[in-house]
Order: sequence, then C-alpha cells, then structure tokens
Amino acid sequence: MKKITLIMICLGAFLFGKAQDNNKGIKFETGKFSEILAKAKAEDKLVFMDIYASWCPPCKQMAKNVFPLEKVGNYFNKGFVNAKFDAEKGEGVALAKKYKVTAYPTLLLINSSGELVGKLVGGQSPDALIAKIEALKVKALKK
Repeated sequence: MKKITLIMICLGAFLFGKAQDNNKGIKFETGKFSEILAKAKAEDKLVFMDIYASWCPPCKQMAKNVFPLEKVGNYFNKGFVNAKFDAEKGEGVALAKKYKVTAYPTLLLINSSGELVGKLVGGQSPDALIAKIEALKVKALKK
C-alpha cells in the first residue's frame, strides 16, 4: 500500500511539474497599472497591453490559442512588460477610456510614462501579432 501511495505522489508531482512547464506563453503582470509602468521604466521596456472584454470571441481566441504559444511568449516576455485588463472591470474601465478603446481586443504599446505609442485592433494570428507589434515597436522607438 505504501508503494502505491508513493507512486501516486510521484506521478502527481511529475504531472504538476509538466503542467508548469507548459506555461511558456506570454507572462502577464498582475497589479496596478502604475506598478506595471514602474517595472517598464526599471527594465527600459515598453508595455504591451491587451484590453479585452470577457464576452468577446476574438479576445477568447487570442487568450486560448495565441498568447499561450511558446514563440509568442518568447517574443513578448523578452521585449515587453505585458499586462491585460478587462475593459469592463476595475482599472480596465479607466484605461479603456484613456486610450480610446472602442473595439476588442485592442492591443496597445505604451511607454513607461504612460503614453500610447502604438495600437492594434482585432484578433491576430501568432505570426501577424508578432510582425505587427514589432513594426509598431520599431516605429515608436524611432521617435
């Protein structure tokens, strides 16, 4: 009986570890927008922000099929401080208003001073998302 229990514990730990390893997509920061801006300033990065609505099908598709991908995570985690806010809840309401969000998802590039430097509206494939955000980043950094 002890051997079975030990095997079950080891198997559970192994599977839990594998589940943790599979989280290779975008790592979104939690916390207040001011804290996210402070982190962006400290790391000398832009903020990539997903403004979404919980009922939005393209938002759900991006959250399920694009943001969790390893190649997407590698790009965004290296080059940005990432955040997401629900446009209809909490701080997201004010942020959606401030950045004039009228459709979902709206993907923003924001500098560490809180200024909008790039905006992309609508669901994207992984490759299109990376290419379009890179183009916005390059354009923002030239200013």
